[in-house]
Amino acid sequence: MSNADYVSLSLATALQRSMDMSAHNMANATTAGYKSMHPLFEAVQPDGEEDMAVSYVEDRGTYLNSSQGALIATGSPLDLALSGTGWFSYQTGTGATAYGRDGRLTVNSDGQLSTLTGAPILNRGGAPITLPQALGQDITISADGTITEADGGILGQIGIFRVPDVDRLVPIGGGLYLYGDAGGAAVPDDETVIAQGFVEQSNVQPVVEMTRLMDIQRAYERAAKLMSDSNDLTRQAIQRLGRVV
Repeated sequence: MSNADYVSLSLATALQRSMDMSAHNMANATTAGYKSMHPLFEAVQPDGEEDMAVSYVEDRGTYLNSSQGALIATGSPLDLALSGTGWFSYQTGTGATAYGRDGRLTVNSDGQLSTLTGAPILNRGGAPITLPQALGQDITISADGTITEADGGILGQIGIFRVPDVDRLVPIGGGLYLYGDAGGAAVPDDETVIAQGFVEQSNVQPVVEMTRLMDIQRAYERAAKLMSDSNDLTRQAIQRLGRVV
């Protein structure tokens, strides 16, 4: 393969990954609390050939766009949205602690506050929050996460945590992320506040993402055409040399 083929192949591979990631973002454009993911690529030169006017595309990983999504009023006392950079914490099925921004809560069969997918939300100490039976809809949740019943009794406090490095968040599905490759702990966040009766929407911008998808598709077609043109030139050169010989 020629240098043009290698360059085009590296570009096409990177564009394919970009397309898959943009399609995944589009699929989660209506998922509450979802944060869009984007690839990171770098132009690199072949080892030992720094003076060549040729650069390949190298995959450098992904980054998470942690910007705030729009807050939509629902009026439900068990719908919570975060305003700020903090994260909720949840207990996964394996017992690990995960982080996310989906505050659509319900009370599970054990009386625990949990997400609609069944992950219990945790308090500041990292433990599930249990509510008295049949009290789920008759509570007030303040900006700092304190849960009180109608007579003023305090039932607990929902934890809000600061993740020092969002690039270490590893998605595990359902809008949840582990912190670091093997889980880990964030630290309490006293600046982010909770809005009761609101849900945070995905921060995906469908129009922008659709435009990105079209740009990626066009770039992929150009890379494929470059490979095809390079192969045609090589074939023509071989045919002409064959006739000369």
